[in-house]
Amino acid sequence: MYNYTQYEPEQCEFVEIGALSELPNGARLFVEIDGQPIVVFNIGDELYAIADLCSHDDGPVGDGELDGFEVTCPRHGAIFDVRSGKVLALPAVVDIPAYPVRVIRGETIEIGLPVE
Repeated sequence: MYNYTQYEPEQCEFVEIGALSELPNGARLFVEIDGQPIVVFNIGDELYAIADLCSHDDGPVGDGELDGFEVTCPRHGAIFDVRSGKVLALPAVVDIPAYPVRVIRGETIEIGLPVE
């Protein structure tokens, strides 16, 4: 798996996923883009997007407990940083993708996917 935070926005194709009003502070938004499950977190009015896929067992991670910027996988307890997708605790050992997020015209949320 790759950590997509290394890509510059110019290297990404941005996809509209919804309105900022649908994602208040403290909320999560689950989307699927090209068959890829993604979860977007609003933490302190900053948006972060990671793959909703634990690298330990390929199950969803987005429903896990959030503590600051760390989400804990609800099945086996792996912990990931939502800002970067970096794995922070076993049993996962591989980072998960993290996607750039932007808000257009103060309302439209877009996620950047790397152009292949």
